[in-house]
Amino acid sequence: MNKTSTPALEIKGLNAWYGESHVLHGMDLVVQPGEVVTLLGRNGAGRTSTLRAVMGLTGARKGSIRINGVETIHMPTHRIAHLGLGYCPEERGIFASLSCEENLMLPPPLKAGEAGMSIEEIYGMFPNLYERRHSQGTRLSGGEQQMLAVARILRTGARLLLLDEISEGLAPVIVQALARMITTLRAKGYTVVMVEQNFRFAAPLADRFYVVEHGHVVERFGAAELEAKMPVLNELLGV
Repeated sequence: MNKTSTPALEIKGLNAWYGESHVLHGMDLVVQPGEVVTLLGRNGAGRTSTLRAVMGLTGARKGSIRINGVETIHMPTHRIAHLGLGYCPEERGIFASLSCEENLMLPPPLKAGEAGMSIEEIYGMFPNLYERRHSQGTRLSGGEQQMLAVARILRTGARLLLLDEISEGLAPVIVQALARMITTLRAKGYTVVMVEQNFRFAAPLADRFYVVEHGHVVERFGAAELEAKMPVLNELLGV
């Protein structure tokens, strides 16, 4: 990883609001190309709001959000997405009336002439989706819907993925499949920012961690420091 390269995502002094509610209070974080970074914190700490603010889905935003060096703080969501971002929210957004494969083929490429991951590559990564490709969206299990939500983003050509609680409430075998997916994506050069409550899932995958409390970062450390930071994490998160 080239540390002198332009960060894939750089947030400085980010404040964000939902109406009158001030949810982010000076967030700062940097994600280098090809990194997997996890935002840790209790519910309501501001982790999901950070991902939503990056996509322009909160109310007012102040500060700086640079994606591959491009300032996006005043951009609408569709323009932000076209810079190569894919956002997988907790609610997944699978279309019930469409088959698995129709859901997968639905989003257009973010950039003309730049296709994302091929359907063959996706089915190679998610054999469950190949088996269920003709099933209606509602007939997929929670884990299969989660795989589909991520796979749909990969079809668009997005290279910076914002993943919100993708392991939540899923069977261990599915969680393991999602962990393998993230390892594969990192090997292919994708950049991943994850919000995770499941510390056991996130710990072996991430290059770096940010701990968020009350809408700002209170701890940041690399994977090599994880063991030494466990007492602090126990205190902050109760992991």
